[in-house]
Amino acid sequence: MIWLSPVYASSNDDNGYDISDYEAIHPEFGTMEDMEQLIDEAKERGINIVMDLVVNHTSDEHAWFQSAKSNIDSPYRDYYIWRDPVNGKAPNELRSAFSGSAWGYEPQTNQYYLHLFSKKQPNLNWENEQIRKDIYQMMNRWLDKGIGGLRMDVIDLLGKDADNQITGNGPRLHEFLKEMRRETFEHYNVMTVGESWVVTPETAPLFADESSKELNMMFQFEHLMLDEQPNTSKWQLKSLDMPEFEKVFNKWQTQLTETT
Repeated sequence: MIWLSPVYASSNDDNGYDISDYEAIHPEFGTMEDMEQLIDEAKERGINIVMDLVVNHTSDEHAWFQSAKSNIDSPYRDYYIWRDPVNGKAPNELRSAFSGSAWGYEPQTNQYYLHLFSKKQPNLNWENEQIRKDIYQMMNRWLDKGIGGLRMDVIDLLGKDADNQITGNGPRLHEFLKEMRRETFEHYNVMTVGESWVVTPETAPLFADESSKELNMMFQFEHLMLDEQPNTSKWQLKSLDMPEFEKVFNKWQTQLTETT
């Protein structure tokens, strides 16, 4: 397999993880015709193309957000997460993974939108049934092109509950993932892997055990956070504790052995 980092049209504020059009290729990588040729010729050589897909958020240059931010009555308004100011400030204390508040102020409508990463990456509202349908239709169009798999970016954030400051592993996360599988990749011979910063040996099977009917595999990054200062941002580092590093891998190895 060849795993491609995002190659979709993008404002490139976050290395392509801010998608402005899910069904267009960023010009620096070529055209959709080039992409389809790559998929077909790779398949002829027994190679599958794995697409990196981001459905937790879009670029603020996506047509959905451009419509949503300019008009409170836009049909795309509820595709994103908007809240009124509280005492003239952000709705709550949620923080962005890129530092600062996770709420961006939009003066055109005097509301805040949620962005758990860059300000140019507004979060999609997975509580909205129509946005889920639109995403599944887009995914199926890619799967119909013959891709061999999907790497799902920050998949654990889909069930977020911004009002209660819950980001990862929200209350409806697994419901959404089961629905996604039923509506998309269950009907294709593809590999799926989810990215998560909070998955543990205990929770990983909820995503990846075949009986869960969600994903095939999960990434986890616990070992990458061992050089972060506690209760700070990822930009404030400390020396890596090698015994702790070993402990993390031993924990995962033990769980893998018990599972198999």
